[in-house]
Amino acid sequence: MSAGVRMPMPADPHGRGLQFPGTFEVCAMGAADAGLAVRVPAALSAAGLRLHPERQRSRPSAKGNWVSVTCAFDAATRADYELAHATLRALPGVKWTL
Repeated sequence: MSAGVRMPMPADPHGRGLQFPGTFEVCAMGAADAGLAVRVPAALSAAGLRLHPERQRSRPSAKGNWVSVTCAFDAATRADYELAHATLRALPGVKWTL
């Protein structure tokens, strides 16, 4: 999947879809040397999203070439949720978001 591809949002197991307002997680993946552990939360904060720093985590790939950074954030509306993904897709060094 390339950076610009939009995947349909999965519905929750109860058939209600995404529920707003709520706290969600977004994961950005990119090169290990891109500084994403710092840049991802900074970009989300700069976009005006409220983060939950205690829920931030980072995980390197098996060979250490890639890293995934996951951040939890509050979204009052679907637009906030989409803003988080758009912000990270536009961030240099980010190859994919989930």
